[in-house]
Amino acid sequence: MDARLRRVNKEIADCKNDKTSNITLDLVDNSPFHLKGSFPGPEDTPYQGGIFEVDILIPDAYPFQPVKMKFTTKVYHPNVSSASGAICLDILKDAWSPVLTLKSTLISLQSLLCSPEPNDPQDAEVAKHYTTSKGSFEETARYWTHIYAGGPGTKQSKGSAGRDEVAIAGLEQAHVDQFESLGFPRNKVIDVLRRLNYRGANVAQIPEDRIVEELLKV
Repeated sequence: MDARLRRVNKEIADCKNDKTSNITLDLVDNSPFHLKGSFPGPEDTPYQGGIFEVDILIPDAYPFQPVKMKFTTKVYHPNVSSASGAICLDILKDAWSPVLTLKSTLISLQSLLCSPEPNDPQDAEVAKHYTTSKGSFEETARYWTHIYAGGPGTKQSKGSAGRDEVAIAGLEQAHVDQFESLGFPRNKVIDVLRRLNYRGANVAQIPEDRIVEELLKV
């Protein structure tokens, strides 16, 4: 058994034996070098109550090269791409050290959810939302946690449901109005635009015909 496999097997076993961290590691396709990690959203954050899954690839030179991680659960966070799940975190790049483990790296991701770094964003649109309207950002992050990570539902004040439903989904009112004016129900428009991540720079990449196709399927 080579050193990399020994190290990974030990880390998986250590994680399974730790009943307090709630960090999990599971093999993907029975490969010890392709794993699925998960952890609960931190308390007192918009991610509380959700379970977040991470795709993990172990490089040949591990632990001397950093693991490759990306969220497979959609996360609304300045340092996570809302489209691809790519993560901006120094220990996954230049600040990696062989003393770090899979579990400690997942704990660092969990901590990142507590402490966004909007000045070093992975998703510029989300970072802008965070810096210009933190309360609105937190509502949207909480909504995404509910939709994608199984977290608790969001609370809306009376009379605010229509506009806030669009804002909380992270969408532009004008885009929702555009497709609603074609005769599609508002809730379906919001659902399709949310699933396609129709916002920011992504708008230019998604043809309107594609959205209409998806709306016709619903």
